[in-house]
Amino acid sequence: MIPVSATAIRGLLNRHGKIAFLANLPRQARLLDIGCGNASPIRVKQQRPDIYYVGLDVADHNQSADVRCVADEYILTSSANFAESIKEMADNFDAVLSAHNLEHCLDPDGVLNAMIARLKTGGMIYLSFPCSESRFFPHRHPTLNFFDDPTHRVPPDFDKILEAMTSAGLEIVYARRQHRPLVPLLLGLALEPISALTKRTMPLLSTWALYGFESIIWARLR
Repeated sequence: MIPVSATAIRGLLNRHGKIAFLANLPRQARLLDIGCGNASPIRVKQQRPDIYYVGLDVADHNQSADVRCVADEYILTSSANFAESIKEMADNFDAVLSAHNLEHCLDPDGVLNAMIARLKTGGMIYLSFPCSESRFFPHRHPTLNFFDDPTHRVPPDFDKILEAMTSAGLEIVYARRQHRPLVPLLLGLALEPISALTKRTMPLLSTWALYGFESIIWARLR
């Protein structure tokens, strides 16, 4: 029997999440990861060691000491120059990944436009961010209500983002204002009493799935 990794299981449970997006990229794709904290370089390279990985962030946020040995390129910039740093990159990419980054940006519109400009023709972009409805969700650790994270600024405007993407020539492959994958949702429903009692979100993003915390968009540049 072929062993199934935990990463593969998470990808199957969430067919339009970050893991599934990475699995769909071509061999030796060039990937730009925007807002690459929380050990994203290591996690991406563990799943897809063939990918040429470029990470951009404003600080070493929850990174291990060897992140620069894992990433092919790892770039730190300032919050004020974030969009400009993307614009100034010399290369275009087969894929751009922005997982829970836009809600932290000083200029989210500028960052979105800069990310789109870095895509090759046929390239894919993945966006995830808290839905605007999360402003009214219960408070759970580490984040369920939008304001549980003090570094969150303004919830990204889902419809405005879709309009900007289509105007820039992108084809929307998948878009959900409140992403609710079925199996994590059912797990979240079963674990909701524990989550409410402990005021903590439950594993496998199940509490997020129950509430529909994430907006997710996949798009391709035509």
